[in-house]
Amino acid sequence: MTKATAIPARKDIRLSFEFFPPKSVEAEGQLWETAAALSAYDPGFMSVTYGAGGSTKEPTLATVRHLLGMGLPAASHLTCVGATKAEVNAVVADFQAVGVRHFVALRGDPPGGVGTPYQPHPGGYANAAELVAGLRGLAGFEISVSAYPEKHPQSPDVAADVDMLKRKVDAGATRALTQFFFENDDFERYLERVRRAGITIPIVPGILPVHNLAQVQKFAGLCGASVPGWLADRLSPFDDRPHERAAAAIELATRQVDDLIARGISEFHFYTMNRAAMVSAVCDGVGFARNDRQRTTGAAA
Repeated sequence: MTKATAIPARKDIRLSFEFFPPKSVEAEGQLWETAAALSAYDPGFMSVTYGAGGSTKEPTLATVRHLLGMGLPAASHLTCVGATKAEVNAVVADFQAVGVRHFVALRGDPPGGVGTPYQPHPGGYANAAELVAGLRGLAGFEISVSAYPEKHPQSPDVAADVDMLKRKVDAGATRALTQFFFENDDFERYLERVRRAGITIPIVPGILPVHNLAQVQKFAGLCGASVPGWLADRLSPFDDRPHERAAAAIELATRQVDDLIARGISEFHFYTMNRAAMVSAVCDGVGFARNDRQRTTGAAA
């Protein structure tokens, strides 16, 4: 990108939101309220995460079904770790039966957890590129995949990481959603490298308003992201003052999105942590348009 890149109008910005399956009745209610509140921004889709080896298949399926029943554009994450191709394809058929037409195709974490060696399942899809190809062979799904501005923690180097993204695109991926990041220069350098590799699909920055600094620092260490010192310095003084901490985190995320828009970015994927308040505050602070309709929390009859 260059300084001559056109700045998108706020009304032309496309948004999407990520949720995880709730683990209690109370958490369910919070998720439906969050989805209903964020529906005011007319998201392109709302994705739901999926556990390694299908460990959350039923909760994910139930969550996606409910969102679709609310009239929302739900997408499901899908992993291939710990399962045969036939087992993964059967899961796809179950999601397709409830109306899913968009998958976020991921390899998934090894059964031993993040950081342990990955071994393809015998008879399974070896990686995300093979999973994308498998999905493309089943139906005309919309297929999003992952991307890593700071490199996937198990990639030997950035070049190998970009090559894997290219393989996913060649297999039929239509969009890449990035891991969260806080340094926009890192994203811009990554995007320039991706474009030089001939990858032309949208590379959508993943935005994470920081609800809990310690939690984000721990997760960043596992997923190949970094938490800059300046961000920790800005938020850590408010550890015992949640309202001030939230205000500071909202300000930082709003500045990040504003700067990315100034660099020509027109699509954003928000990691919501199943909460609407901070994400909504960022969206409003940036000036994203709301519609006058808000979906109800109950599924359609």
